[in-house]
This record gives sequence, C-alpha cells and structure tokens, in this order.
Amino acid sequence: MLVKTFGAAVQGIDATPVTIEVNSSRGIRFFLVGLPDSAVRESHERIVSALQVNGYPFPACQLVVNMAPADIRKEGSAYDLPLAAGILAAAGGIRSDRLPHLMLTGELGLDGSLQPVRGALPIALAARRQGLEGLILPRRNACEAAVVEGIDIYGADNIGQVIRFLNGEEDLPVTHTDIREIFARGQETAGPDFADVKGQESVKRALEVAAAGGHNILMIGPPGSGKSMMARRLPGILPPLTLEESLETTKIHSVAGTLGKDTPLITVRPFRSPHHTISQVAMTGGGASPQPGEVSLATGGVLFLDELPEFSRSVLEVLRQPLEDRHITVSRARYTVDYPAGFMLVASMNPCPCGYHNHPTRPCVCTPGQVQRYLSRISGPLLDRIDMQVEITPLPFEKMSDARPSEPSAVIRERVVRARRLQEERFAAHPGIHCNARMTSRLLARYARPDEAGLRLLQTAMERLSLSARAYDRILKVARTIADLEGSPSILPSHLAEAIGYRGRLGRMIRHSTCRPSKKRIVREVWRACSSLCVTMTMVRPSSRFSRWRISITSAPIRESRLPVGSSASRISGLPMMARAMATRWHCPPESWPGKCRMRWLSPTRSSTSCARRRRSDDPVPR
Repeated sequence: MLVKTFGAAVQGIDATPVTIEVNSSRGIRFFLVGLPDSAVRESHERIVSALQVNGYPFPACQLVVNMAPADIRKEGSAYDLPLAAGILAAAGGIRSDRLPHLMLTGELGLDGSLQPVRGALPIALAARRQGLEGLILPRRNACEAAVVEGIDIYGADNIGQVIRFLNGEEDLPVTHTDIREIFARGQETAGPDFADVKGQESVKRALEVAAAGGHNILMIGPPGSGKSMMARRLPGILPPLTLEESLETTKIHSVAGTLGKDTPLITVRPFRSPHHTISQVAMTGGGASPQPGEVSLATGGVLFLDELPEFSRSVLEVLRQPLEDRHITVSRARYTVDYPAGFMLVASMNPCPCGYHNHPTRPCVCTPGQVQRYLSRISGPLLDRIDMQVEITPLPFEKMSDARPSEPSAVIRERVVRARRLQEERFAAHPGIHCNARMTSRLLARYARPDEAGLRLLQTAMERLSLSARAYDRILKVARTIADLEGSPSILPSHLAEAIGYRGRLGRMIRHSTCRPSKKRIVREVWRACSSLCVTMTMVRPSSRFSRWRISITSAPIRESRLPVGSSASRISGLPMMARAMATRWHCPPESWPGKCRMRWLSPTRSSTSCARRRRSDDPVPR
C-alpha cells in the first residue's frame, strides 16, 4: 500500500514542503531514501519505541520510505511525526484519508511525547502556500504557528492524540492567536528610558536623528560617559514594528530557536549585543547546519557593537556588504542560503587604548603611535558606511547631581514616529523602502536635492574633509531626516550643516593623534646634530700596476655613535689617483630626533653626496 503525507524542510528562513511516500510490501526490511542525514535515519528507533509505548506495534513488513524532492537534504528530527504517521497508514494501522490534507511536523520522544521544533512559523506559511487544510505540530509550537491565518493549527502532546485524531476517535482543538492583543501587550512592555540619562543633549539629538531615519551611528567617548547606557535605550524611541516586519523578524528567530515559549510573535524591536570575541560565522550565519547570525537576528532592530576596535578585523569587514544590501548570502560547498540583514548598526568605542585621549581632566598615557594604531583598527570602508559619528564628552558634576528628570523616551518617540510617517508616505510607491537610510541614488536626486547655498556648503565640506561619493549620499540622507524631524519639505543649509557635523569625527581624531614634522626640517636639524658626532676617515691601500684596489670608508664614532655595520661600511673600487674622502651614513640616537620619527639616509655614493651638498649649501657636510 502506498501512502503520502507531508512534512517541511527549513531552508534559510523559509520552508519547502517535503512529500513523504511510504510503500509497504512483503518482507522485514526498512529503507529510507531521499537524502536524509543521520538525525533523520535515527528516527526509525525513536518511532519504534514511541509506537510500542503507546500500544501500537511497529508494522512487520518491508517498508520503503522516500522523501521528495530528493535533491534537498533532510536535516533534523522534525520528520519523526510525519514518518510515523505514514508508516502506520501504509501498514493499515490508521486511516489515511486525512493525511493528504494535512502537514505534520514534530520530534518524538521514546515515550511518544512531541518535542518542540524550530521553524514552526515558516512551516505554517509553507503549508498555507501548499493549499493544505491544517498543520499538526507540538503544542508548544502551536501559538507560534497560529499567527498564520487561513489554516487550522492543531497542537498535540503525544503521538497517541495524533493517531486518534487521524482515526476520527478524538478531536484536537484548533489553536487561535489574537495578533492585535499580542501587539497591544507588547507595546505595554516598558524598557529602559532616556529620562534616566543626565545631560548629553547633543548625543540624544544624534540618536533621535539616527532613529528617525534608520541611520548607522558610532559613539566615541571615554569610559563611563554613557555610551552603552544610551545605546540600550535606543530601541525605546524607534517606531513600533509593523505586522510585516514582525512576521519577518519572528521567522528568523523561529528558525534560530530563540523564541520564548510564551512569545508567539515578536512585537518589539530586537536589540542584539554580541561580545567582541564573536566569530565570523556567528556574526554572518552559516555553519554545518545553516543558522542565521547576529546580523540577521537584529533585523528590524539594533545591532550594538560595544568596544568596536576590540572586534576581530575579519568580523568587522564582513559587515560591509550587509550594511549596503540589507541582506546576506551565505554560500558554502553544500548549500547557499539568503538571510535578511535589515538592521541598524550602533557602535561605541574609546578614543585610545587607555580611554582618556583628549579628556579635559584626566591625562592620557598612550603614545601617539598607540592612539593611531588603536583608531586604525577600523577600516576606512567600514567607517564610510556609518552615517553618523558623534563624540561624547564626560559629564560634569552639576549634571550628574541634577535631580530633574530628562526628556522621556515617549516624547522622543512621538517625534520619531511623526518623521517616519512622512517617510512612509514619501516612499509608498517604492516597496521595500520605508526610511531615508534605504533611499537609492534615484530617490536621492528626487527627494534630497539641496538648494544652491546648500550645494556650496556641501562642496566646501567635501573638499576640506576629503569625503567620498558614498559619504556625499549619506550626508544627504541624514539631512533629509533632519528636515523631516522639523517638518520641512526641502533641505535647508542648516540641515546640511548639522549632517556634515556628524561626519568624519574619527578620521579627524586619527589625523590629530599623529605629530609628523616636515621632512625638510628634520633633515636640517639632523645635519646640525650630527656635525659634531662623526668624522670621515679614508684609508688607501696601494697595489700593483693595472690592478684594482679597494678603499674603505668608515664613520668613526666620537661620543654616542656606534661602529658601522652592514651598509654603513662600504667598499669602492677605482684608480689610486682618484681616491677621495666621502661621507657615509651615520647612526644618531632616536632620542635626539624631533618627533622620534625614523629616517633612512641615502647610500654613500658620489652622486648622492654631491646632490646633498647642493641641496644643503647652508648646512655644510661635516668633515
């Protein structure tokens, strides 16, 4: 007897229907084909034990099970329930008239209990697309799957209930979920409030602009200035999730297995804060069994990277493509999956290793080279993709001791929601774009065109700050958001000035952290310093006629010089009558050099020496 039932294979954040065909014949063998993995092959032992414990003997016949399509690898234990139902129906143990209209999924315990599975929401969506009437799954996954309308969701506790339901002996209750009630309950959940933050009005303004337009932001400041505190309060001023965004975010967390038992639908913006020791795979997703990474789990919300320079360089560089495309494609030898990555990047960092560079009261113990190396851990292409950079100053005592509450998050959120409504109306005819940060170049030319005064201001900023074309677009996007917050239909020069002020802070800090004196000044001062330290000695060794001879030129130390080694001791061949003294390179203590910058002198040749004499006529060569 041939029986068909339906399961589902989760690929990425979507599910593909899998047809399970079971054929029974004479014999005692069991065959399972259709590219199953080891977990699916182990289902045979779980099914045998579950049926025996519940009073249903395993069929004593030859069974051939095919899982189609065969080119999709079947992974996980969620196929236990549809395999058990198909085997019993093929052997005549249960009725098979309901199986073609249902999809089944669930892991079986040895006692027949149904264990929860990952990806219940995408499986329910796949069942509805397939045109099936219902879905049977573990009861703990029923509320999550009941979010999908147009299909009956049956939650069961063990396989005995499922068998009796298929035989018509017992009815399983249909699970219903009130989405509106869930959304209302989720909005009542209070998180950290900006009213707890003292002072830092400029940083709050920058975070408000970032929330209104969905822009990426980097906060730079000393330890204890409130960077992490304000970042964790950012989701509280973001606009509420729409139903479409909520379903997409819930699908991702359902596949990852991070949904709570009492959380059938995610109604608040996610906030992900991975540790700086995170690996590249954990950030982007993938693995032996593909799972979404942090960039996908933060979709619709905030990805907070605290102490940005401490992250691995490879981990930071993989963020470049998701920040631009809003999705990430994980390609491996056996699979290729696509995950959404529509997150808002919020990062924080110290200005130097000790954290007190440019601090008004505390001295910095880092050298200029250490500061430069620390700031240079963040590459230029990644910084170019961060729309806003804001510097945080330490809070004075008067602000910290002020007992008056600051502006609450609810008030800031009203302004953000008002600006987002303008953007949704503006981009209503462009699907997939609902905020200014996602505008394309064509939309920028249409909705973010400044006037002549603004263009002159922007041109000056581009020339002085050496900004790229990507920075030009992102300045216009931020200026458009500032104009939306003020309700202005056009971008004014004041909006552009504020947007330019949020650009290039870290680059200017890198340039100011290094003190490089001019090369010309270093050369002259080194000549003066070395004139009394070294002398040139010439030794001529006679030789026979028509033979070559060697002349050794060395630099003899006087006070602090050391004996020449390597290229400092050279040998020149020539005629005896042409022998003359020549200057060689010297060793100078680095402590006597201004700025402690290294400098490499030219090799001692006749041409280089004569050229150096002409260039330095005012500073004669030491003799």
